[in-house]
Amino acid sequence: MQPETRAAEFDIEEAKRVLGDVFAPWVQDLGLSIERIECAAPSGAAADWQPGAILRMAFSERLCRNGGIVCGQALMALADTSMVIAILAANRGYRPMTTVDQTTHFMRAATSSDVLADARVVRLGRTMSFGRVTLSSASDNKPVAMVSSAFAML
Repeated sequence: MQPETRAAEFDIEEAKRVLGDVFAPWVQDLGLSIERIECAAPSGAAADWQPGAILRMAFSERLCRNGGIVCGQALMALADTSMVIAILAANRGYRPMTTVDQTTHFMRAATSSDVLADARVVRLGRTMSFGRVTLSSASDNKPVAMVSSAFAML
């Protein structure tokens, strides 16, 4: 088992490093950027606040099927990757994990637009972690898909 590697602070720069060093090369081809990392509740946060991350997948014709519709496979990969980053934020550092389950409910097409992923950790556990991701079209901020997932912490 690999030991946990913790940065002095898990921030956007550390998340970018993990995104570049840990994920498969084809994930790099998705054109993901990290917009925000939320490790700790801000002052005045609601009682149900959850740690998380917001990632953006830049629009590209390479990620589309006919008609400029972003394909579901790219959306699911965005959700999975954003949830990993959110769990790392909640953990405040890198920890190996693997996806155990991901359920995606597609609500409408994302057409010719960047897609935002708002990933939230519902439960961070020693052996299992759970989360939810809302995927939205960046052009109108309307939901595209809702995703729930579970990860085995290695």
